[in-house]
Amino acid sequence: MTQGGKKKKRAVNRSIMLAKKIIIKDGGTPQGIGSPSVYHAVIVIFLEFFAWGLLTAPTLVVLHETFPKHTFLMNGLIQGVKGLLSFLSAPLIGALSDVWGRKSFLLLTVFFTCAPIPLMKISPWWYFAVISVSGVFAVTFSVVFAYVADITQEHERSMAYGLVSATFAASLVTSPAIGAYLGRVYGDSLVVVLATAIALLDICFILVAVPESLPEKMRPASWGAPISWEQADPFASLKKVGQDSIVLLICITVFLSYLPEAGQYSSFFLYLRQIMGFSSESVAAFIAVLGILSIIAQTIVLSLLMRSIGNKNTILLGLGFQILQLAWYGFGSEPWMMWAAGAVAAMSSITFPAVSALVSRTADADQQGVVQGMITGIRGLCNGLGPALYGFIFYIFHVELNELPLPETPSGGSVATQYHLQQNSIIPGPPFLFGACSVLLALLVALFIPEHTNLNVRSSNWKKHCGSHSHPHSPQAPGEAKEPLLQDTNV
Repeated sequence: MTQGGKKKKRAVNRSIMLAKKIIIKDGGTPQGIGSPSVYHAVIVIFLEFFAWGLLTAPTLVVLHETFPKHTFLMNGLIQGVKGLLSFLSAPLIGALSDVWGRKSFLLLTVFFTCAPIPLMKISPWWYFAVISVSGVFAVTFSVVFAYVADITQEHERSMAYGLVSATFAASLVTSPAIGAYLGRVYGDSLVVVLATAIALLDICFILVAVPESLPEKMRPASWGAPISWEQADPFASLKKVGQDSIVLLICITVFLSYLPEAGQYSSFFLYLRQIMGFSSESVAAFIAVLGILSIIAQTIVLSLLMRSIGNKNTILLGLGFQILQLAWYGFGSEPWMMWAAGAVAAMSSITFPAVSALVSRTADADQQGVVQGMITGIRGLCNGLGPALYGFIFYIFHVELNELPLPETPSGGSVATQYHLQQNSIIPGPPFLFGACSVLLALLVALFIPEHTNLNVRSSNWKKHCGSHSHPHSPQAPGEAKEPLLQDTNV
C-alpha cells in the first residue's frame, strides 16, 4: 500500500473513533460505568476463566467418577462436541453482535458458558451434558475481541489483544491452586459455590458496569437488518485456503500443529491426575508454572528470537520444541519427566504468535483479516477435532484406570499408577506420540514457507466476501474487527 493510502486509512480510522466518542458523549451508549475501555473486557475475561480455573481439580474427580471405564473417551467427546459447536456458532454470534451490539452478547456468552458450574454437585450427568451444549455460546473471546476492536485504533489493537490474552493466562495461573487448596481443606462443594458466585459477579459486572462499545447510531438502521448466510457460514474463510500457495502452507502448518495441541489441552491434566498419579495440588502447581513460563516465552524470549533468528526460524524452533515436548509426554513414565517436558512446552508456545506475526508482516493491508480469519477458523475446527481424536486414541490403546489414584507408595507413585505403567511401560501416552508425528509433518511443511513474500488471496473473491460481510453503516475497514490469532499458552 502507498504512503498516501496509509495516511488516508489512518485518517478514516481517526474519524471513526471520533464519531464513536461523540455519539457516546451524546448519550448513544446504554448504562455502564465510564466510557468503553479495554479494562472492561479484561475484567470480563478474568472473572469467567478464574471461575472455571477453580474447578480444575473437582472436574477431574467428577469426570472419573461419572465415567469410570471410559474417562478419556468421554472427556474427548464432551470437549469435542463443545469445540465443534463453538466453531459453527462463532460467525453467527459475531454477525449478530454487529447488529445488536456487544454488551448483550457478552452477557449471553458468559451466562451460558458458566451455566454448567452449579450443576457439578447437583447432577454430574447434566453438568457434562450442559457443558457440551454450551459450546453454542462459548465464544466469549470472539465477542471480547470485537469489543476491543470497536474502541481501539489499528495501531493500538495488537497491544490490547495481547493484554486480553495475558489476562486469560493470568486467571489460570492462580485459580487451579486456590481451588485445589479450598477443596482439600473445606471440600469441593465450597469450591463449586465460590465458582458460581464469581460467575454471577461477572454477569452482574456486565449488566451494571460494562458500557456498550458499538453505539446504536453506529449500527445498522434496525434490528431487522438482514444477515446473509455468508456471514454465518463457519466454513467461509476455510473455502479460500487453497487460493494462494503460501496461505495454504501456513494453514496446513497451523492445522497439523494445533490439532494435537487442542487435544492435549482437553486431556493432559486428566492424564497427569489419573495416569501419572499427580495430586490435585501438583496439577495446580504444574498449571501455574507452565503459565508463568509461557508468558515469559511469549514476551521476552519471543522478542529476542524474532530479532536474532528471524520470523520463519522462530516458527521452526517453536515446532521443534513442540515435537520434543509431545514425544517426552508420550514416552515419559515418571513425574519429573512431565515437569521437564512442561518447561519445553512453555517454549513451544512461541509458535503461534510467530505465525501471526509472519502473516501480519507479509499479507497486504486489505487482506490481513481474511488470512487471520482462515487461521482462526482452522484453530476452531481443531478445537473440536483434537479432543475427540485424543479421547479415541486413549480408548483404542486402553489407557484407562478403573479406580481413582490410590495413596502413594514409599517410592512416590500410586499403586494404580505403578500397575498401569507396568502394563504400558513402552508407550504410556500414545496420543502424544501421534501428536509429535503430526507436528513433525507441520515442521516439514513450514520449511517451504518463504521468509519474505506477499500473501495474495484472490482480491475479487475477497472483496466480494467483504461486501457480503459488511454493512453500509459498519465502521470497521476490512480486516479490522476480525478475531486475531489467539495467542494461547500451554496453560
